[in-house]
Amino acid sequence: MDPTSLRFASSHEWVAVDGDTATVGISKFAVDALTDLVYLELPDVGASFDAGAIFGVVESVKAASDLYLPVSGEVLEVNEALPDDLGMLSDEPYDGGWIVKLKLAKPEEVDGLMDNAAYTEHCAKQ
Repeated sequence: MDPTSLRFASSHEWVAVDGDTATVGISKFAVDALTDLVYLELPDVGASFDAGAIFGVVESVKAASDLYLPVSGEVLEVNEALPDDLGMLSDEPYDGGWIVKLKLAKPEEVDGLMDNAAYTEHCAKQ
């Protein structure tokens, strides 16, 4: 996916929307900041979360970071290949490195997220 078409949370998760389905991952900025990923915890399919809720954990050799859902929804699918190939998060964070797909509960929440330009500016301040 082209990052310019995505929406971003200040906690570095991205969202791509297709109808009432949202694909969620973590940004290249976040992956680069974590470096050397060693573990990813995925949520259960069927679990429902509110926007801002912790839905998983990603660990690197230097830190563990909670993953926050930028939008509310029910988990339809998890990227089961990721825990065995964390390199996908580093190599293709906006394509093969997606983490979950959700059925959106409140599509209007996407409008409150940053576009790519605003997110790039946000990262520059970090």
